[in-house]
Amino acid sequence: MKGTLYRALATALLVGGSTTAMAASDGQVRVNQLLASDPQYQKTWHAVVEKVERLPDWVLNLSGVSEQQMSAVSEDGDKYLVGPLCEAEQKCLNKRLIVAFSWDKDDAYGMVVEVPEGLPTDKTPTRHAEYRWLGEPDEGMQTLLKEQLKRDPNWY
Repeated sequence: MKGTLYRALATALLVGGSTTAMAASDGQVRVNQLLASDPQYQKTWHAVVEKVERLPDWVLNLSGVSEQQMSAVSEDGDKYLVGPLCEAEQKCLNKRLIVAFSWDKDDAYGMVVEVPEGLPTDKTPTRHAEYRWLGEPDEGMQTLLKEQLKRDPNWY
């Protein structure tokens, strides 16, 4: 009887954990929920940002505002979970981060994008943006992150 109970409990835990992982993999999570969804995401992100100087807390902790769910994207045959994060809702044009986690959660990359506040409406944010790379992304990953940024209708 005890063996059956333990197996049932173990099965329930495995199914529950798999559901959480599948939800994250299917884009059913936002960037600001990611670190709490699985300890592996937290470990990987910490490894990316631990030696980077002068990062704001919202980037270190992925604790900003995330209005969109993450999506699955392929780059050079590998799958990534990608999504945007903003410092605050009203500052999304000025301070944002695009992150990409490998499907196996072993690698993560980020692109911090900053645009000066008070930019006149006739000035395109693209021409005034400063980019900061996290996780040493190669050229293909940099392109993937920039393409995700271009999906924003306010980015031109």
